[in-house]
Amino acid sequence: MVTAIVLINAEPDQVAPLGQALADVDGVDVAYSVAGDEDLVAIARATDHELLAELVTTRIAPLPGITRTRTLIAFRAYSSDDLTNI
Repeated sequence: MVTAIVLINAEPDQVAPLGQALADVDGVDVAYSVAGDEDLVAIARATDHELLAELVTTRIAPLPGITRTRTLIAFRAYSSDDLTNI
């Protein structure tokens, strides 16, 4: 499984509708509205890089109201359980 963190800039009046639209996209686990340089963050997962590329470029980026995306590919996941065993 390949995980991506998709950072999204949006038109101001589209942030709330986009949050729900992102959450409804197959392959998006969760979408967050955030403070800072980006307006939304989506956590996306696919079985391989090609499917992830399709997910981001054909199902996320074209959503109305999105002005820019940046995608970070995750290498390794850490959880609080992992960190307590150090």
